[in-house]
Amino acid sequence: MGDVTYRFLDSEEALGEFLECFERGTWPKPEWNHAAHVAVAGCYLIGDADEEAADRARRCIRHYNQCTGTVNSDHSGYHETLTLFWLAVVKARLRQIESGVARIDAVRMLVAEFAPLRDLFREYYSFDVVRSVEARRSWVPPDTQPLP
Repeated sequence: MGDVTYRFLDSEEALGEFLECFERGTWPKPEWNHAAHVAVAGCYLIGDADEEAADRARRCIRHYNQCTGTVNSDHSGYHETLTLFWLAVVKARLRQIESGVARIDAVRMLVAEFAPLRDLFREYYSFDVVRSVEARRSWVPPDTQPLP
């Protein structure tokens, strides 16, 4: 993570409070960044079955956007393909983390690795595909290389 710190990674309690605020739609919008998205993905995948994690992420991101004034449309807000892409990337990394690692430690590892890689999706998707309305609305598989 370098010099960047995220208050939601201070402790397990801070991570729990972050998730509660995010799900209520009260987490500060300026702090809803890529690191926060990665933390949510990690928490959901650690706590839920894959499909439940995807449904929960989908529902909660849309709700959060509505609460913070971000319009979920064909051109802004929730993006199905990017959400499912990041869930797949995080899931692949979680498989490599030793079982029994505390949730906060696993999420810290995920954020340390993936927060700087916000544009990782560009290695898997061409510009036209990821920017399409179809990709925003529904899952579109990568067109330049397979998921990890």
